[in-house]
Amino acid sequence: MTQKYRVKKFNAKLVVPALLATLVAGVITGCAGGADSEIASAAAPRHMQGAGPAASSWTPVKWGGGGYVTGTIYHPVNSSLLYARTDVGGAYRWNATNSTWTPITDGIGFGPNEGRYHGVESIALDPNNDQLVYMVTGDTATSDQVHNGRIYISSDRGTNWTYYDLPFAVGGNDDGRAYGERLSIDPQLPSIMYYATRKDGLWKSTDSGHTWNQVTSFSSTRIATGGQKYGTVQVLFDTPNRGTGQQTWVLWATVSPDYVQAAGLTSSLYKSTNGGATWTPVAVPSAVSGYHIPHMVRAGDGYFYMAFNQNGGQGQAGPGYVYKFGGGANGGTWTQLMNSSLFGVGGLSINGTGSTTRIAVGMTAWFDGSKQIQMSDNAGATWREVEANMPHTSDSCKGWIESVTIDPANRDHIMHVHGGGICETTNASSATPTWSPKVNNLEETATLFALAPPAGAQYKLINAAGDIGPWVITDLATRPTKSPTPGWSSGNAVDLVWSDPSYIAVSGVDNANNHTVKGFWSGDSGNSWSQFSSLPAGAAANGSHVQSIAAPSRNNVIWAPPDSVPSYSTNNGASWTSTNLPGLPAVGGGWPRAYRLAADRKNPNKVYAFDSGGADWSWLPGKVYVSTDGGHNFTLSQGSVNANMAWEDWVHSSIFVNPNAEGDIWVTDGNTVYHSLDSGATWVKSPVFATANGTKGASKVTLGKALAGSSYSAAVYVEGTVNGQWGIYRSDDGGATWSRFNDDAHQFGGNTVVVGDWNTYGRIYVNGAARGLQYSN
Repeated sequence: MTQKYRVKKFNAKLVVPALLATLVAGVITGCAGGADSEIASAAAPRHMQGAGPAASSWTPVKWGGGGYVTGTIYHPVNSSLLYARTDVGGAYRWNATNSTWTPITDGIGFGPNEGRYHGVESIALDPNNDQLVYMVTGDTATSDQVHNGRIYISSDRGTNWTYYDLPFAVGGNDDGRAYGERLSIDPQLPSIMYYATRKDGLWKSTDSGHTWNQVTSFSSTRIATGGQKYGTVQVLFDTPNRGTGQQTWVLWATVSPDYVQAAGLTSSLYKSTNGGATWTPVAVPSAVSGYHIPHMVRAGDGYFYMAFNQNGGQGQAGPGYVYKFGGGANGGTWTQLMNSSLFGVGGLSINGTGSTTRIAVGMTAWFDGSKQIQMSDNAGATWREVEANMPHTSDSCKGWIESVTIDPANRDHIMHVHGGGICETTNASSATPTWSPKVNNLEETATLFALAPPAGAQYKLINAAGDIGPWVITDLATRPTKSPTPGWSSGNAVDLVWSDPSYIAVSGVDNANNHTVKGFWSGDSGNSWSQFSSLPAGAAANGSHVQSIAAPSRNNVIWAPPDSVPSYSTNNGASWTSTNLPGLPAVGGGWPRAYRLAADRKNPNKVYAFDSGGADWSWLPGKVYVSTDGGHNFTLSQGSVNANMAWEDWVHSSIFVNPNAEGDIWVTDGNTVYHSLDSGATWVKSPVFATANGTKGASKVTLGKALAGSSYSAAVYVEGTVNGQWGIYRSDDGGATWSRFNDDAHQFGGNTVVVGDWNTYGRIYVNGAARGLQYSN
């Protein structure tokens, strides 16, 4: 039975939707909520005349790559068209005129609950129309809470999109995410498409992706929720023709061992000679029986080349093989071209036909850097290494080389993906090819915490991110160079002394050295670093980013590790003493929680600790504790108890202290905003923000440089929901009035981090769903 699903259109150039125009030009009406007698009530907000403009555009803070690009796809006919897909950071189109990547998923306007659709599992391009792009997204195919994927369709190379909900789950961030392409288009009749799913076999569309049916002639098996699944991998149309208007009759399909077993199949390779009406198993060589087939490609002479690996997923060791197949009766014969007992075989690309076919193979294991790209110029008769120990301009490009692409117009131009982005060479035939990153404007870092210093500091921002570590940024347009752990690491928490921003304290995890938790401090704005010689209680046991650090004055640090009582040090981590803050009850499911610490920037003796309750199911109300002795001892703010703050998890709660006024504190509890002007003694609850339509009422609050002449000393930004509309809202008068700051085309899937800037009014930094740090203009 054909299943029809919702369709929705997006315009990436849409900047001011109707509601935004209403907010900016008219009145925002808030619903006054109940409040205790000790909490001041706020009047219904009104639009403030003279408020600053909303963000008109966004620019990425320069890094370049930083995450796993899972595939690069050339248009089959127009080789000047190149696309890249990522596991969690959307998709990009290459712009040869300025050698940069253009993000093509930002304008879709992924809302706060749509970050999963930044995981792009497959892209397919119509060989008959170079304007058409098809993109399948989603990243929950193998989790316990499965959400079906979507197919996005663009008729203008990714500027505008229409999507259809799919009847199967998609795993853009699951193991084996560089396999395939899983989405394939019949080049002769492009309205016919196949999708090789992870759990549900093959699916077919006959109307260009609008509706889908399971190919039950192949298998009707649908695997239950949960557990890693590789499933079916690829459908390949066996034809050199395109645009004939008649469907291709001969098709090939590859299948991973888990689905072979679950569906009762007998081979990892199947063939159909009647357009998919029936399928016949094709025996593979005994050496690779039960192996994964990450990639299968068809040469112009009709031969097939296949990569086989015993282990599934990225970065796996061997045994691995490359075979050539075809040229005989009943489908052809097998010729082994490569075998590797140590390294896994992943990426595979070919150029040419016959005895001079060039083959490039990605070797996938991390543990040995002696092989990265193996290349043959004689159809696999002999091989040589063309990347390991060759010149690299700035990046070793090692690991997870599960996708390799030879430029169809220039066989000396070879690209491959890796754990940090894309690398390329343009002189592959050289005895010593030179490799360089190809990641300009491709931003896939996942910021976990960021902080902007006061105006006049020697740097502009501190970015603590997963996989790339903590970095001090002095130029937003240049990749930073200042970090205590410049290798493979994660940055978790950061603070600086406001009156002396040259002092910085950070915590993180050294992933390259057994995932060891470490802390560092710098006394010279990040030019040099010293490691804490010891860690507070609880820190070493858990490297989660759910943690916090406060630095009220030089050499003085309070650290709140995950699921632990915070401790303080007065000697840069030489020793630690536990604070008197109460332990945090577990909320179940291994869900981490921690105190959020915030130093009062005007009075270094005051430090605030916010307990959000840990989870939105915990029934443990949020509350604030106050220290007046530099973060050593804390007292519960009874005013925060009386405020009836909600219970919420780490990601959807926050605390920020106005650095221009002592005791001026802002808190979000997931549902709304609370403001105290007396160090937490009393709190005002905002009547504007409230959870609605499945989006959080208020999850982030940050402050930044004030609008000139405004009545409040800082601009306040809140990510949340007003009158049912989620977005980022700004107030220039201390919360009396609010206006929408971002727009529907720039939501980035919701933000883990929102940070205000103290040098430029109207500038904030947001991280989106692994789209790097974007700043507003």
